[in-house]
Amino acid sequence: MMAAANTKAQNIINDNGVVIFSKSYCSYCNASKALLDRMGASYFAIELDRVEDGAAIQEALAELTNQHTVPSIFINHKHIGGNSDLQARRAELPALLKEAGAL
Repeated sequence: MMAAANTKAQNIINDNGVVIFSKSYCSYCNASKALLDRMGASYFAIELDRVEDGAAIQEALAELTNQHTVPSIFINHKHIGGNSDLQARRAELPALLKEAGAL
Protein backbone atom coordinates (compact mmCIF):
# COMPACT_ATOMS: atom_id res chain seq x y z
CA MET A 1 0.00 0.00 0.00
CA MET A 2 2.83 2.39 0.84
CA ALA A 3 4.48 2.04 -2.58
CA ALA A 4 1.14 2.73 -4.25
CA ALA A 5 0.59 5.81 -2.07
CA ASN A 6 4.11 7.07 -2.83
CA THR A 7 3.47 6.65 -6.54
CA LYS A 8 0.06 8.30 -6.36
CA ALA A 9 1.37 11.30 -4.40
CA GLN A 10 4.33 11.74 -6.76
CA ASN A 11 2.09 11.47 -9.84
CA ILE A 12 -0.27 14.13 -8.45
CA ILE A 13 2.70 16.43 -7.79
CA ASN A 14 4.18 15.77 -11.25
CA ASP A 15 0.88 16.26 -13.09
CA ASN A 16 -0.19 19.57 -11.52
CA GLY A 17 1.43 22.99 -11.30
CA VAL A 18 -0.08 23.65 -7.88
CA VAL A 19 -1.22 20.95 -5.45
CA ILE A 20 -2.71 21.17 -1.98
CA PHE A 21 -2.85 17.96 0.01
CA SER A 22 -5.68 18.92 2.33
CA LYS A 23 -8.35 17.75 4.75
CA SER A 24 -11.85 19.09 4.26
CA TYR A 25 -12.29 20.14 7.92
CA CYS A 26 -8.86 21.80 8.31
CA SER A 27 -9.05 25.57 8.78
CA TYR A 28 -5.42 26.02 7.65
CA CYS A 29 -6.14 24.06 4.47
CA ASN A 30 -9.22 26.19 3.83
CA ALA A 31 -7.20 29.38 4.38
CA SER A 32 -4.63 28.23 1.79
CA LYS A 33 -7.34 27.39 -0.76
CA ALA A 34 -9.09 30.71 -0.08
CA LEU A 35 -5.87 32.65 -0.73
CA LEU A 36 -5.30 30.84 -4.03
CA ASP A 37 -8.97 31.32 -4.96
CA ARG A 38 -8.71 35.08 -4.29
CA MET A 39 -5.67 35.21 -6.55
CA GLY A 40 -7.53 33.38 -9.31
CA ALA A 41 -5.03 30.52 -9.28
CA SER A 42 -5.86 27.10 -10.63
CA TYR A 43 -4.79 24.26 -8.36
CA PHE A 44 -5.48 20.63 -7.61
CA ALA A 45 -6.67 19.88 -4.08
CA ILE A 46 -6.96 16.35 -2.77
CA GLU A 47 -8.93 15.96 0.45
CA LEU A 48 -7.06 13.22 2.29
CA ASP A 49 -9.96 12.62 4.68
CA ARG A 50 -12.23 11.82 1.72
CA VAL A 51 -10.11 9.33 -0.22
CA GLU A 52 -9.65 5.72 0.79
CA ASP A 53 -5.85 5.89 0.75
CA GLY A 54 -5.62 9.35 2.35
CA ALA A 55 -3.73 8.20 5.46
CA ALA A 56 -1.19 6.32 3.33
CA ILE A 57 -0.75 9.35 1.05
CA GLN A 58 -0.18 11.57 4.09
CA GLU A 59 2.42 9.11 5.36
CA ALA A 60 4.11 9.09 1.94
CA LEU A 61 4.17 12.91 1.95
CA ALA A 62 5.75 12.91 5.41
CA GLU A 63 8.55 10.71 4.08
CA LEU A 64 8.96 12.93 1.03
CA THR A 65 8.85 16.31 2.79
CA ASN A 66 9.44 15.72 6.53
CA GLN A 67 6.14 17.57 7.07
CA HIS A 68 3.49 15.52 8.86
CA THR A 69 0.66 18.06 8.78
CA VAL A 70 -1.75 19.42 6.18
CA PRO A 71 -1.94 21.42 4.12
CA SER A 72 1.09 20.22 2.28
CA ILE A 73 1.51 22.55 -0.68
CA PHE A 74 3.52 22.13 -3.85
CA ILE A 75 4.05 24.86 -6.44
CA ASN A 76 5.79 24.00 -9.69
CA HIS A 77 6.52 20.51 -8.34
CA LYS A 78 8.42 21.92 -5.33
CA HIS A 79 7.24 21.57 -1.74
CA ILE A 80 6.73 25.02 -0.26
CA GLY A 81 5.33 23.88 3.09
CA GLY A 82 2.02 24.52 4.79
CA ASN A 83 -0.41 27.41 5.17
CA SER A 84 1.93 29.68 7.15
CA ASP A 85 4.62 29.17 4.49
CA LEU A 86 2.14 30.00 1.71
CA GLN A 87 0.87 33.10 3.53
CA ALA A 88 4.45 34.26 4.21
CA ARG A 89 5.25 34.09 0.48
CA ARG A 90 2.24 36.19 -0.57
CA ALA A 91 4.40 38.84 -2.25
CA GLU A 92 6.16 36.31 -4.49
CA LEU A 93 3.08 34.13 -5.12
CA PRO A 94 2.00 35.77 -8.39
CA ALA A 95 5.40 35.06 -9.93
CA LEU A 96 5.52 31.50 -8.53
CA LEU A 97 2.00 30.76 -9.74
CA LYS A 98 2.71 32.17 -13.21
CA GLU A 99 5.85 30.04 -13.43
CA ALA A 100 3.75 26.99 -12.48
CA GLY A 101 1.16 27.83 -15.16
CA ALA A 102 -1.52 28.41 -12.54
CA LEU A 103 -2.29 32.05 -13.38
